[in-house]
Formats: sequence, C-alpha cells, structure tokens
Amino acid sequence: MTTSTSRVAIVTGGSGGIGRASALRLAADGTAVVVHYAGNRDRALETVRDIETAGGRAIAVGGDVADEREMLSLFDAAEEAFGGIDVLVHTAGIMPLAPIAELDLETFDRVQRTNVRGTFVVDQLAARRLRAGGAIVNFSTSVTRLQIPGYGAYAASKGAVEAITLILARELRGRDITVNAVAPGPTATPLFFEGKSQEQIDGIAASNPMTRLGTPQDIAETVAFLAGPGRWVNGQVLYVNGGAA
Repeated sequence: MTTSTSRVAIVTGGSGGIGRASALRLAADGTAVVVHYAGNRDRALETVRDIETAGGRAIAVGGDVADEREMLSLFDAAEEAFGGIDVLVHTAGIMPLAPIAELDLETFDRVQRTNVRGTFVVDQLAARRLRAGGAIVNFSTSVTRLQIPGYGAYAASKGAVEAITLILARELRGRDITVNAVAPGPTATPLFFEGKSQEQIDGIAASNPMTRLGTPQDIAETVAFLAGPGRWVNGQVLYVNGGAA
C-alpha cells in the first residue's frame, strides 16, 4: 500500500557501519528510510526496528547493487511503500586490501563491479526517479588523497565514483537535484577493522589531528546535511576525515 510522506531516502548498505548510522540519522530528521542490505537481512531488520521504535518509518529491502534488475526492485519498493523517492545515500561497497603487485585480478574485478558498476546502477535509477529537491550522496574515500599502500584497487574504484558524481551533478542541470560524494577518512567500522592489528589501528588513530578514528555518526552528520539543508553544495567531494592530510 502506498503511503505518502514528506521525504523518502534509500540508504544502500544500511544494515551496518556508516549506512546504518546514516539511516538512523535521516530517520531522526523525519525522513522515511528504505534500508538496503546485500547479505545481512537480520541487521537491516534491526535497523528498521530501531527507527520504528524511535517513531520513524522504515522498510528493509535486499539486493545486489550491481544488478540493475534487483536495484529496480529496490526503487519500486521505495515508491510503493512511501509514494516517491527524494534521497539516495549510496554507502554500499567492498574493500579487499593487497599491494597492486599481489592482488589477483578476480578480486580487482569484484571491487570494480560492486563499487563502480554498483554506483553507476543506483545513480542511474536515482537520476531517473528522484523528485525535485532531491539529493544523491555517493561515497568515495580520503585514500584517494592519502595514497595508502594496499588500497590500490579500492582507491581506483572510488576515483571512478568521484568522476561519476561530478559528471552526474552537471547532467542533472535544471532538475533541482544535488549530487555529491562524501570521502571519509579512517572510520571505526567493521570494514575498516578487518585485517588490521590493534597496533595498526592505534597508529592510524594517533596520526589524525583529532587523535582518534572517525565514527559512523561523524559521517552521518555530513550525510544528513547533504540530504537535507545543504542545497547549495552540489558537484563536490567532501573530505570528512578529522583533518587527515
């Protein structure tokens, strides 16, 4: 049953990390949220329950971001549940790490499929279906500036995300839809902690001018700004990293 609401957001990767924090933050602003998940349905449903317990509105929908048919179903579900779509927050992505000389090409292709094709697929649908006044928020990474060894495939994929973002912002001229990318620095999420020793984590945190890792909530504040009041920010990559060089 279709029920209209003031503002509706799709958050890909909304079952955990930055995606979950963004979904909760947008819901706190009164936005109805479609919590997308790839494999962790239970965590997505937990996010939905947390939003509903706080008085918000949400549903969970699964799918592969790089599969255009599954993402079409995601957008259809959002419109059916809430009457339209205003915001896309695309946090879903993968980050296998290895030196370029050692990374197998199958892994490289998987990173590009999820991170680049996935962004293209959901951005294309958003460009076709977001209402006027809408916002697309993609996710890049501060590693494109920091050039950290081991991140070659991931940084390459996010460089492509930035290109898609900046061009789409210009292509949507006259539509009153903003398109930006958030580029977090090291952030305390399972994706970041994977494969790192405590010594490595402590060293990365200490190197930041703020002497800590970012939190998903830190990033979600910027997402909420771009998704709502930040209407004069368009075609930009925002580095949200506590001052990392």
